[in-house]
Amino acid sequence: MLALTELTRPGPFWPRTIELGTYYGVRENDTLIAMAGERLQPPGWTEISTVCTAPGARGRGLAAQVVQAAVDHVIARGERPFLHVAAGNSGAIRLYERLGFVIRRQVRFHGYRVP
Repeated sequence: MLALTELTRPGPFWPRTIELGTYYGVRENDTLIAMAGERLQPPGWTEISTVCTAPGARGRGLAAQVVQAAVDHVIARGERPFLHVAAGNSGAIRLYERLGFVIRRQVRFHGYRVP
């Protein structure tokens, strides 16, 4: 998982991020090539995050498969899925809209490091 996120840079993913929720993945020849999982869980909601596909595996619908698996799991718990996407990531936005997500608002995120 760390190797795939290092390759694709889907957003914050650290060694213990997996502990925040369930993750779904696709392997090919024992190599993880696509994944999505859960991160933030405010009451009644779950964030779908770390959606990524290895460059050589793109265009095969794998991101849709792992996102849909995560969405199904969230809904089965009686919660609502949500996600964040960079405004310039038009391919991801198209995918998420095909899966039923709608843009609710634009948000500006800032990252800070402790000195």
